[in-house]
Amino acid sequence: MAYRRSIIAGASEDRLGRLIEARLAPGADKENIDARIWDLFGEEWCVMFTDLSGFSRGVAKFGIIHFLQTIYESERILIPVIEDHDGILLKVEGDSFLVIFRNVRKALQAAVYMQRVLKTYNADRIEEEKVLLCVGLGFGKMLRIGDTDVFGAEVNAASKLGEDTAKAWEILVTEAVKEAAGKLPDLAFEEIDEIPPGAGRAYRTLYSID
Repeated sequence: MAYRRSIIAGASEDRLGRLIEARLAPGADKENIDARIWDLFGEEWCVMFTDLSGFSRGVAKFGIIHFLQTIYESERILIPVIEDHDGILLKVEGDSFLVIFRNVRKALQAAVYMQRVLKTYNADRIEEEKVLLCVGLGFGKMLRIGDTDVFGAEVNAASKLGEDTAKAWEILVTEAVKEAAGKLPDLAFEEIDEIPPGAGRAYRTLYSID
C-alpha cells in the first residue's frame, strides 16, 4: 500500500511539474494552463494545521529527548482522533500536523475532541510534560497533490492561524469554515482581530472543554 501511494503522489507531482514548466515557457497561455491545473488537482477540502504551544521553548530547556517524547505522545494520542473523524493526515513536520477533511463539521468536531482528549491526558502530568495544542482551520477550493500536500489561500490562512496565531487550547477558523459549518450544537464563534492573508475574517471557536 505504501508503494502504491508513492506512485500516485509521484505521478501527480510529475504532471504538475510539467504544467508549471509549460507555464514558464515564453508566450505560454497561462490562463489555459492554470485551468488545466485546477481541473486536475482542484478539490474542496477543510484543512487543519496543528501546533504545540511552547514547544520550541521546551526543547531549548529540556533537550532533544523531551522533544522526541512530546512528538511521540502527540502522535499516539491525536492521530486516532483524526482517523475517527475521517481526516487524512498528509504531513507531520516537527510538532505540526497537516490534515484534510471532506466534512467541515467533522473537522471542527475532531479539533474539539482533540482538545478534550488532551485535557484528560494533561490532568496528572507535570507542566513540562503536558501536550498543549493550537489548531487552525480553513475551507475551500485548493490544489491537492496526491497524498503529499495541498496549496491555496485557505491553506495559507489555516497555517497562519494554527502555527502562529493560536494559543494553547484555541481552535481558530477562517470565515469560510464558519460559514460552511453553519449552526452546531455547543459551538459558537467569536471574531478575532488577527486576520491571516487569504481570509476575509477569522474567528475563535467557543466550545466546552469538558
